[in-house]
Amino acid sequence: MERKRSDIIAEELEGLILGGVFTPGERLDEVQLADRFAVSRTPLREAFHRLALSGLVEHIPHRGTFVRQPGPVELIEMFEVMAELEATCARLAAARITDEALDDMRATNARCLAAVEAADHDGYYHENERFHAILYRQSGNGFLEGECLRLHKRLMPFRRMQLRLRGRLRQSMSEHEAIVEALQRGAADEAAEALRAHVAVQGEKFHHLMAGLKQAAE
Repeated sequence: MERKRSDIIAEELEGLILGGVFTPGERLDEVQLADRFAVSRTPLREAFHRLALSGLVEHIPHRGTFVRQPGPVELIEMFEVMAELEATCARLAAARITDEALDDMRATNARCLAAVEAADHDGYYHENERFHAILYRQSGNGFLEGECLRLHKRLMPFRRMQLRLRGRLRQSMSEHEAIVEALQRGAADEAAEALRAHVAVQGEKFHHLMAGLKQAAE
């Protein structure tokens, strides 16, 4: 499936913001960016909207769109909630997941592994999104799935950033395999704990994530 131009622009802007090219408080110039990406303002504004959902920009009426980044407390709180929501998905999915969905998760893991071997961080991330989307759906709870998808979008740039930490791709891949194995056995508590540990940003992971944001801000 061909990706929308606005999604590609959003990811490029995300990298520029997290890389420090655009700094917190800076106004994003629509005219300059439309020229830079050779697009009309429509896909650019769609990209701004996606970034706003992630909290990386803020639109102020009659003033424009400005760069912002969540502080450490806000970020850790969001990851804590995400970890618990996904753990609940895993607990429910352990009893409800279909054989077809398990096959889909294994196929996604195979593509994740290929991305790991190729050191393709973006490729891994997109397959990782599919992996988690299958899990949300297999919880069998539409409301929970919707909440997970909303918060997943909010945290997208930061989940992508942590995958660039040295050794994180292989670690994430190993965690995916443990999750599928627990779901296969119907081990609800084990699957929930595996998801919680996979998503939570604590200890060294949080330290590196915040260091990356600090460098971007500087």
